[in-house]
Amino acid sequence: MSAPALVIRDPKPGDEAAWRRLWAGYVAFYKSEVSEAVTAATWQRLFMPGSHMIGRMAEWQGAVSGFTISIVHPRSWALAPICYLEDLFVDPELRGRGLGRALIEDLVALGRERGWSGLYWHTQQGNATARALYDRFAKADDFVRYRILLG
Repeated sequence: MSAPALVIRDPKPGDEAAWRRLWAGYVAFYKSEVSEAVTAATWQRLFMPGSHMIGRMAEWQGAVSGFTISIVHPRSWALAPICYLEDLFVDPELRGRGLGRALIEDLVALGRERGWSGLYWHTQQGNATARALYDRFAKADDFVRYRILLG
């Protein structure tokens, strides 16, 4: 019996090199820069006991090919925590195979299993490819984001 083509799972320490390759692609997609210190700390937080940060890996035909990083946090409008999907990225060479959809479906299933009150995320308005996927799950709301960077 052959292994499934797509597996969604927790990250393993041995995934770091594959994750870093994808992470670099993700950061480049957003025309941004993330320091090595932040990159290393992000990876380490995925394994820290008590961390509110969780990661999930999409493995396509045995190779790490996508990931999500999320923050599970309390909220003031519900008793149960909510999950913020901060990062989602799929290897551009493998897009169109359902990896992004499977990563979101995985978080929805985890949320139901773990009793989260919801799942939310945001993306750039002009990110048409991602928005086509996201619109299958939920409608964008009318909230506007404000940011003050402090460091």
